[in-house]
Amino acid sequence: MKFSEPLIEGRLIRRYKRFLADVRLPNGDEVVAHCPNTGSMRNCQPENARVWLSESNNPKRKLKYTWELVETSPGALACVNTARPNAQAKHAIEAGVISELGGYRECRSEVRYGDEKSRIDLLLGGHDSQPDAWVEVKNVTLAEGAQGYFPDAVTERGQKHLRELMAQVAKGDRAVLFFVVNHTAIEEVRPADHIDPRYGQLLRQAVEAGVEVIAYRAVLKGGDGNPSARLDLIDPVPVNCEA
Repeated sequence: MKFSEPLIEGRLIRRYKRFLADVRLPNGDEVVAHCPNTGSMRNCQPENARVWLSESNNPKRKLKYTWELVETSPGALACVNTARPNAQAKHAIEAGVISELGGYRECRSEVRYGDEKSRIDLLLGGHDSQPDAWVEVKNVTLAEGAQGYFPDAVTERGQKHLRELMAQVAKGDRAVLFFVVNHTAIEEVRPADHIDPRYGQLLRQAVEAGVEVIAYRAVLKGGDGNPSARLDLIDPVPVNCEA
């Protein structure tokens, strides 16, 4: 998956009001960037970290820049734009990268479903031998060493999604929780029981009920020293749901 334009490198000054970040550009200018992430971004906003911004030429936008990537530690990059994972997952599925979800000829986005009035991220259909697959995509950026955790804040919305996925399994369809691991240092994903214990409990219940859980890590690739040219899902990552 390619970014539409080259990204602009800067240094993080601070994130505030959740959706705003002050960034210093190489020429010394300070700009305000949109931070498209509702989570805590725990461990993803170290002071003076290298960050990469995308730039919009849309005159109707209030903020010209969007925060895309951050270097959380030397050599470790994370994608903090939570608008990216759905597109990453869809691209990888359609490219045949995700073996667990191969063979589907149709892929629809943001389909309404469920008793709790949700929208599924991806609905796969048209398989010769498998039922439709309801795929909920989650962005994993919280790294503690090589261990990745989800969520990075208490998420009632995420809990609702697990209940909806279990309901789809009960109806005879496939339900898949797809962790997009947007942190290059993460080697395993676990539920963040130390942050949202209820989510961890529900995730284990969902697995017992037949919800499939998979994780794939984004590998950042670029040219001319620019690590932000691509954001492709390539490597499967183990998921450990044990308490």
